Amino acid sequence: MKVLVIGSGGREHALVWKLSQSRNVRQIYAIPGNGGISDLAECIEMDTGNIGDLIEFSKNKGINLVVVGPENSLAQGIVDAFEEKGIPIFGPKKQGAFIEASKIFAKELMNKHNIPTASFKTFSEYKSARAYLDTLKPPFVIKADGLCAGKGAYVIKEMSEARNVLKDLMVNAIYGEAGKKIVIENFLSGVEASYLAFTDGKSILPMPASQDHKPLLDDDKGPNTGGMGAYTPIPFISEPLDEEIKSTIMIKTIEAMSANGIIYKGVLYGGLMLSKGRPYVIEFNARLGDPETQPIFLKMKSDILPILTACVEGRLDTIKKIEWEEGVSVCVVIASKGYPERPEKGKIIKGLDRLKDEKDVMVFHAGTKKIDGHYYTSGGRVLGVTALGKTYGDAINKVYDAVSKIEFDGMYFRKDIGKKAIIATNI
Repeated sequence: MKVLVIGSGGREHALVWKLSQSRNVRQIYAIPGNGGISDLAECIEMDTGNIGDLIEFSKNKGINLVVVGPENSLAQGIVDAFEEKGIPIFGPKKQGAFIEASKIFAKELMNKHNIPTASFKTFSEYKSARAYLDTLKPPFVIKADGLCAGKGAYVIKEMSEARNVLKDLMVNAIYGEAGKKIVIENFLSGVEASYLAFTDGKSILPMPASQDHKPLLDDDKGPNTGGMGAYTPIPFISEPLDEEIKSTIMIKTIEAMSANGIIYKGVLYGGLMLSKGRPYVIEFNARLGDPETQPIFLKMKSDILPILTACVEGRLDTIKKIEWEEGVSVCVVIASKGYPERPEKGKIIKGLDRLKDEKDVMVFHAGTKKIDGHYYTSGGRVLGVTALGKTYGDAINKVYDAVSKIEFDGMYFRKDIGKKAIIATNI
């Protein structure tokens, strides 16, 4: 079988790595891929926004399955275009991807179908949004409606900040059209969790819950990023709570989409807040998370190919369960100096060869390029060092030991990934 993976991040490296273990995968292509992916797949430099060229490439190479990583491609309608040409592709169609591409669509869907989320109001005019601000007291949340690479949500603690954010989004258009419409919602306090599930539009197959670390600095300080690390499983979700998440959020959302004429296939990612023992949806994503995919896939024992094809073919109920490794998996993201605003690039990465044969450790590449046998930084988030351990403490020690063997000029990483799990399990 020939598989094409669309994307260039750590999530896509994890996908390629998992697919490369399948005995039924003969050849993997990645567009555009990265330095680490090039060790496992043939990377092709091509504009992922040019769907016509991607289809032509897939036809010429006889691709049997396309797996889409980034949300932008899904929002653009890549799945619709490939399906029209009869090429099997994993991911939701454009209408389904709207659950991530439009916060307003997602909130209104949840409101209509009684899926638990924070109360909210939506605005498309600056004047009315500005007037509504005067009726509020912090904390509350302002979100851009569209895709902003994980940076379009603001937890407001002071009214002066709210006014600045509103003007930046709706008047100054710092995110272009994505911020011209906004959501203002109540602030929910509690513990955040990422809950991902495979789906064929009828049934779901959940993955272990994970916890992302969005802020740049330790103790969740600093600006939001695409994610500075993640771990799985998390100790905050009991079996009854897990069942509640599946029934009142995940399955109910798939049913809600279906009721609106959308057969949602791919991965549904619920960004949740566990508040006072109950789960609420902060946001939905229409694809695998990054960096959550890295620790989740390191724990996955099952062959991923049958799961992906079952989703595409609408027969996920034939996959009874996914086998998982015992223990805990932790991913620490190493970023470039200047991330997230102006990351430095072109720095040589040293020490990766020291981790090649390390047991239960995998370095997933994100912003890297391979030139003449050497790896160089080429983006903000550079590497996702991921380790599997018997306990939270074991996995954390193992991953940070691995991180200590890597070096490049200006590298930065958080030193507290997984700390929340240690605190929770020691209480």
